[in-house]
Parts: sequence; structure tokens; C-alpha cells
Amino acid sequence: MKRRIFPPLLKPSTKALAQEARKARDYSLFDFLHGYVYARWPYLYIGIATGEHRAAKVLLPFFSRFFNAERSDGRRGEGTKDLPEESRGDRTRGKPTFADTYHGKVVPLDGARRLVTIGEEIELSCPEQVIPYSRAREIILRNPDHIVVLDCPCRASRQDPCHPLDVCLIVGEPFASFVAEHNPGRTRQITQAEAVDILEAEDKRGHVHHAFFKDAMVNRFYAICNCCSCCCGAMQAQRNGTPMLASSGYVCRSDTDLCEGCGECLEFCQFGALSLRDGHSSVNETQCMGCGVCRSKCANGALSLVREPARGEPLEILELMKQA
Repeated sequence: MKRRIFPPLLKPSTKALAQEARKARDYSLFDFLHGYVYARWPYLYIGIATGEHRAAKVLLPFFSRFFNAERSDGRRGEGTKDLPEESRGDRTRGKPTFADTYHGKVVPLDGARRLVTIGEEIELSCPEQVIPYSRAREIILRNPDHIVVLDCPCRASRQDPCHPLDVCLIVGEPFASFVAEHNPGRTRQITQAEAVDILEAEDKRGHVHHAFFKDAMVNRFYAICNCCSCCCGAMQAQRNGTPMLASSGYVCRSDTDLCEGCGECLEFCQFGALSLRDGHSSVNETQCMGCGVCRSKCANGALSLVREPARGEPLEILELMKQA
């Protein structure tokens, strides 16, 4: 057998990503290269985006100008109706923002479990009421049982990160294989049951489940991240006025008859929506994103999630599949 002297130019997972890219609508060569860089070097990409990498001072101004420039296809930011007025930023004036290309949907634990335990391939586009952004709204799951856990790039970029690091779930193909093949020291393949274990453990720590969508990742859902406000780049961007996180469609409510005013729930609220008022927990519904991680922290069951139509529709994958 003739030995191959040089390795193939492209890894198998890169070829698979390119094949998916060719099928996608409104997906350019630049989009593919952007997605390649993002998934190939996530720690560099996120480190620059969060300002933690030493190259951030030089490259971050370029990133900001690029993502706030109008796209060549004329697309502009849309779909901000479930966001607080003070968080909408330039999208109320018709200018595009980074959030239109890269965003997360807050998903309570039950919804996150369902996303990682899908037993069939699916292909659907989320309505704007669910994903209130103009781009990256598709859920196309090929081999949904192919899941890779990745060391969180946001946590890894921080000097004193939260632990554990291995909490980012890359779901389905071609993304799982691409991230695993290009980041072998930072990933491992896991089963759907193991993915559920990670979600439940992170929920106990008070961390928020976000389903992430990105235009450069073939305009679709590709990961569930388990986020803390001290490390997460998306939550950092949200605080700084870039509304890249969409509410779950729920808000937390407190039952003052059950609340003893211990204040334990306050330290677990990643969005700063809980406070003590008149000896009872109080919810700032404008700040609440409906993640639900506070519920299990109350021994008396004083906290609950309720649907709030003004905050959009939940990402309920089974219901979306029925509608499709």
C-alpha cells in the first residue's frame, strides 16, 4: 500500500461543515470562514470578544466596527419586542447589532433536557416570537445523539473562573465532530444521559441554560451553554447594552405567604432580578429572564415560573416539532 506522505488538506469534519454550508440559504464564503475560525479557535475568539485576551486591545475595536456595520445583504436588526426598552440599544433605530448574528435563548432546565434527548433528526425554523432575531433561527439537528462537552471558552478566558470548566454542550452534526476534531484536548464525547447530568449539576449551581444560535454556524442552533454572570461573555454583553439574550418566555413570581425572607435565593439569581423587600423576596420582572434556577433554592417553594406572553414564546422543542 502506498503511504500517504502529506495529511489531507481538510479534516473530515471540516468537509462535513462545508457540505452543510453549501445547503444553507444566504450563507456566504465569508460566513463559512467566520464559522471555521469561531469553532476552530473558540478560546482565542471568545478571549478577544470578552476583552480578556492580550490581543483584545488591538482587535476588539475592529470586531466592534465589523459587527456594527451594515451587512452587504442589507439585513438590519429586528425582533426586539420581548426585550426591555432600555436593553434594545440601536436596534430600535434600525441599525444592526452583533446580537442579530449571535444570540442565546434562555431555557429552563426541563426545556434544556428535551433539547439534548431528542431521538430523531429534525429541521425547523423558530418563529420570531420564540427567537426574536432576524438571523440564526433554525434548529436543524443531524445525529442529535452526537454530543460533545467542551471546556467553556468564557470560563477558560477568565483569570479566576468558575468550575467545572467542561459545561458547554455541542449538539448534533456537523458541529460536534468539528469541535471535537479541532479541540481534542478540551473536549470529550458524551451520551445524552451524561448531557442531562451536566445540565442538572449546573442547575444546582445556579447557572443558566442558554441555547445558542449563530449565523456563522450555518444560521442555526449548535450548543447549550451553562452560564454564570461572572464568566459568561453573552451575559457580559447583555449588561453592556448588547441584547443578545432572549427571555425564556417566563418570569419568576414570589409567594409572600410562603417566603420567610431568608435571602438565600438572591445569590443564585444570575440576572440580579431578586431582592428582599419588606422581609420577603421581590422580583424585578424587567430584569428577570425566566431561567428558573432560583426555584429549587427555596426550601419553602415560594418561587415559581409563570408564562409571560409579553416576553415571547418558550423554546419548547416538542411543541415546535408538532407545529412543523
